[in-house]
Amino acid sequence: MKSSLTLYFDGDCPLCLMEIEALKKLSEDGRLSFVDVNSVDFAADHPHIDKAAALAKLHGMTNDGRMLYGLDVTVAAWSAVGKHRWLRILRWPILRYIADAVYWLFARYRAPIAWMLTGRKHGSCAAENCSPGDDSSFGSSS
Repeated sequence: MKSSLTLYFDGDCPLCLMEIEALKKLSEDGRLSFVDVNSVDFAADHPHIDKAAALAKLHGMTNDGRMLYGLDVTVAAWSAVGKHRWLRILRWPILRYIADAVYWLFARYRAPIAWMLTGRKHGSCAAENCSPGDDSSFGSSS
């Protein structure tokens, strides 16, 4: 099965990794594919995606090549795996602007938010080679 959506995510972000791990478990049939924008070969393998832009805002690409950004990617990903359908309300016209502003704040400040919620600094998983599926690596204050 060809994936319906590719997510370009920040693999150095502990909170991002937690969501990606949850989506991976629900997408074992390949509905979603995942690309860490911090991977060594990212620029060579995905020249159409600007790494700085993808680090600033979640990027996604549908199987027909259409690009999605921010909450549009999140909503599409959770819809693809049949979960969190309530997220669609975040795309309603008036709520969209509020939700996008909140998303922008989260994306901008995700490193300190992740540290406060997980006890992990941005980039610590790459440095410590921790797995997003290893619950012992999240929430510890080591």
